[in-house]
Amino acid sequence: MGKQDFPHSDRDAATPAKGLLERASDIFDFGGALKGQGLPPLAVPQELIPPPPVYTPAPVAQTSAPGIAPRPRAADWTGPVQKLDRDVLGENGFIVPGAPITGLAEEFRIIKRELQAGLRSEGSPHEDGRVVLVASAHPGDGKTFCAVNLALSLAAESNIEVLLVDGDVAKPDAPRVLGLEVHKGLLDVLADPALRVEDYVIRTDVPGLSVLPAGTGTTRDGEFLASAQMDSVIAALVSGRPERIVIIDSAPLLAASAASILAAHVDLTLLVVRADRTSETALRDAAELLNGCRNVQLMLNGVKFSASGRRFGTYYGREG
Repeated sequence: MGKQDFPHSDRDAATPAKGLLERASDIFDFGGALKGQGLPPLAVPQELIPPPPVYTPAPVAQTSAPGIAPRPRAADWTGPVQKLDRDVLGENGFIVPGAPITGLAEEFRIIKRELQAGLRSEGSPHEDGRVVLVASAHPGDGKTFCAVNLALSLAAESNIEVLLVDGDVAKPDAPRVLGLEVHKGLLDVLADPALRVEDYVIRTDVPGLSVLPAGTGTTRDGEFLASAQMDSVIAALVSGRPERIVIIDSAPLLAASAASILAAHVDLTLLVVRADRTSETALRDAAELLNGCRNVQLMLNGVKFSASGRRFGTYYGREG
């Protein structure tokens, strides 16, 4: 059979012959068919068409154990802002916010670091914020001085919110040394559960520092501090607020019962000891009154020089 007997014999001899699929592709548009083009409409009964998928959001992780309502979050302070009297603070030897660093400020930097480490210990009665009691054996040992300076130092931290509570209900002094105007406070809230404690917190012009005054004194101060309402007030201050540290300035342990009562409500107690003044007997008696608090630490006040020779004041240009 010769070449002339084959169809399409006019192609060039150098061009390879097309296969069966290639020749079929020249006649039928396979590519369009695969894309659904040029096909007759498909008649599908409506009852056979599945419904569109329904979006179901993923479950939200629970913030508390199943069946247990989450703890309420303590309210923000909304009261007016009062300005601290920096002149009075400086005249009385306190840390002055915004002033150059002094030896005293550096000492309290070390104290607050140790305090924060102590507050991270297990067995704390409060799951969120932390509550610290500052006490002493006798008047004049410097508990208010230490409580105010500690609060001012902690307030300088960017991630901490400090509330200074005047718990020396017999002789309230903390707001005065800060130059704050005081009205009602802690005792008023304890006497009337209808009052909200956050309404009596004084905000200051130092970011992160607020003050709760002692309030109106009564003949039942000790009973109010020992009541279940005190637990409710503390919960209203720290619940859901891990960034809050409450510092309570209390009455001297050997002069009034308030400090020993408050010790049962706190996470840690700082017992201020005056150098060359607080006797060992007074210290032991005061410590026995703090058996309601499982975490008690001593804080030495009034020391001019340490055995290690640490003198921050000379480094900063003045004596600390």
